[in-house]
Amino acid sequence: MKYLLTSAACMALLTGCATTTTPSAPAVVLGGNTGAYTVPVEPAPLTPAMPAKPTPEEAAAFINDAETKLADLNEYDQHAQWMGATFINYDTEWLQTRADAALNEATVKYAMESAQYNDVDADPVTRRKLDLLRISQTLPAAAEPGAAEELSAVAAKLGATYSTGKFTWKGKTYNLDDASDVMAKSRDPLTTRAMWEGWMSIAAPMKDDYAKLTELSNKGAQGLGFKDTGALWRSGYDMDPDAFAAETDKLWTQVAPFYKNLHCYTRRKLNEKYGDAVQPKTGPIRADLLGNMWAQDWSNIYDVVAPKGIKSSYSLDKLLVKKKYDPLKMVHTGENFYTSLGFKGLPSTFWERSQFTRPRDREVVCHASAWDVDNNEDLRIKMCTQVNGTDFYTVHHELGHNFYQRAYMDQPFLFKNGANDGFHEAIGDFIGLSSVTPTYLKQIGLLDKVPGESEDIPYLLKMALQKVAFLPFGLEIDRWRWEVFSGQITEAQYNQRWWELVRKYQGIEAPGPRPESAFDPGAKYHVAASVPYTRYFLADILQFQFQRAACEEAGWKGPLSRCSIYGERAVGEKLNAMLEIGQSKPWPDALETFTGQREMDATAIMDYFAPLNAWLEEQNAGQQCGWDGEI
Repeated sequence: MKYLLTSAACMALLTGCATTTTPSAPAVVLGGNTGAYTVPVEPAPLTPAMPAKPTPEEAAAFINDAETKLADLNEYDQHAQWMGATFINYDTEWLQTRADAALNEATVKYAMESAQYNDVDADPVTRRKLDLLRISQTLPAAAEPGAAEELSAVAAKLGATYSTGKFTWKGKTYNLDDASDVMAKSRDPLTTRAMWEGWMSIAAPMKDDYAKLTELSNKGAQGLGFKDTGALWRSGYDMDPDAFAAETDKLWTQVAPFYKNLHCYTRRKLNEKYGDAVQPKTGPIRADLLGNMWAQDWSNIYDVVAPKGIKSSYSLDKLLVKKKYDPLKMVHTGENFYTSLGFKGLPSTFWERSQFTRPRDREVVCHASAWDVDNNEDLRIKMCTQVNGTDFYTVHHELGHNFYQRAYMDQPFLFKNGANDGFHEAIGDFIGLSSVTPTYLKQIGLLDKVPGESEDIPYLLKMALQKVAFLPFGLEIDRWRWEVFSGQITEAQYNQRWWELVRKYQGIEAPGPRPESAFDPGAKYHVAASVPYTRYFLADILQFQFQRAACEEAGWKGPLSRCSIYGERAVGEKLNAMLEIGQSKPWPDALETFTGQREMDATAIMDYFAPLNAWLEEQNAGQQCGWDGEI
């Protein structure tokens, strides 16, 4: 920009000023060794030249440069993240922090610079990329020196605290895997309470760090034009943030009556086993009695709630052991499902670089995850796989991420993502629905014959204990975080509000009073790691919507719960057409490509579980269902 110099400025410079006069201001002549020159007595007004409005071509050049730089930094960061997750020590945490900070800083820089193109009449592709760039950071740092490093350091500390968490009970040290295994199998309420309270205790030191993380990320989000980090998270769904929150409420309303039927039946069965002193007949269910650390999956207590007089003729856990499956064979079986649909097999590097089991010589993050390290074909999974039905399902799920990642491999960097973040989770879960059907188990030789429909109630109950029990949990985590980010609740209220929401949505309560120092939400990986969680709720909805559409495409005529799409190449072709879109179009366009619908629809869950819901209503006759404070 060009400005006229004032007389004071010229005097300071002594030489070199342009001769400037104004008609209304008297002039004086200044002398000196360099000669005389004239300046006005009164300064001329500052008149910055108006910057030229950026052109569409400049907007396209900007986004192309951003994509190139961010793709390079992302690849470096993915390698550092992989090391940080599979070799936890001081040095890998240091590398992870630096790589995170560099990517975060660059992303925020480009996101903020993109604002200058908000009013540019850019072509549709460039405009979508600009909008996606603005919302691309889960935890954006403020655009000031050191902010990215500080935010990354706090985030890394939270993640490390969670991943290395341990507690001691009766002289034995437990990590999360150990405690979870005890909770899944024990039917002693004193033991399950000890495991539950022990694991919750590892999160207490996180509370101050989480408050700091909230403060830092909110500054970054506000710099990008959002009210807070929660508003930023809700902006990634091709609709207004408040409209998105209302959309999730609508979906929950469609399935809440079914959840309450399942809750009522499960509570009665727990009361019959443990008595009123442990589990009352009315009110919330005690969290540690449900076989899962966060009461998000109740399938581990199937033995407690199993219907009388109707038995399942097989156990997937026992089938896998009987057929001599090991972790590697489980992963190969999962890959075969996708290739049966027409997808190309996984690259050799997948088998060379993935973590399939927990190493004995170092600390690792065992939480299952899928990776696309180079934005191309360096696909990997990270698991501590055990030979059981849960991990058999998880393998199919995680590979869904990998095949999705490769399907949109040729998209530009900013479009290398799911249509929305619920899609990525839903694809693997959708395949997972087939992976545990007796139809599929017969197709791959784990079962000799498909059981008759008389076994559908046990099968559907097991599935509902996993899928339907999860739905309110999938909502409440981000409901809590949205309130944290908005300042609606303070650090001192973190735990109290957490349990209010758990009671409201899940109808669950802690096994005993919680100490003031507790930070129980931090005992969940996705809170400690700042992974948005509503995606999992959406995935739970979308997977059944995908299942219904796929089975219709395959011409399936039986119950929806018995449909396996293994080997259905026509379904695979249509599925791949949706996956290839990535995030290049709004998610309703992608959804329509595969399902013919443009709205998320939870009625497919009701279709899938219709026989079970009717059965539950019969079982609950005369019961006082629901709980105080339910939504």
